[in-house]
Amino acid sequence: MKAKDVLGQTGEWAAADFLEDRGIRVIDSNWRCPNGEIDLVALDGDELVIVEVKTRRSRRYGDPLEALTRAKLLRLRTLAVLWARSHDQVYGTIRIDAVGIIMDGDNPPSIDHLKGVA
Repeated sequence: MKAKDVLGQTGEWAAADFLEDRGIRVIDSNWRCPNGEIDLVALDGDELVIVEVKTRRSRRYGDPLEALTRAKLLRLRTLAVLWARSHDQVYGTIRIDAVGIIMDGDNPPSIDHLKGVA
């Protein structure tokens, strides 16, 4: 596995722990279909939450959340519906969140959670 893939996976685990600690229950991860991938799927009460996780080693090239594009956020909306359909689930509300993580290896991860980014 490439170093960037290890970093990404470690970031997703850190994001899942972070969300769980705040009462958001992670129910799926790394879900893939022909249209793309969802990093984390969670429930916040009865609200379905699709979480995009961006992990970096530093802010040298900008904040991890700056890597989110409008196109990616629109694709996540589509993927949320596809995930729900593939799991025969109906949700009144679907929310897209983003988690940005800096893991420099020397300090505890710095985690930013943005709710309802799309």
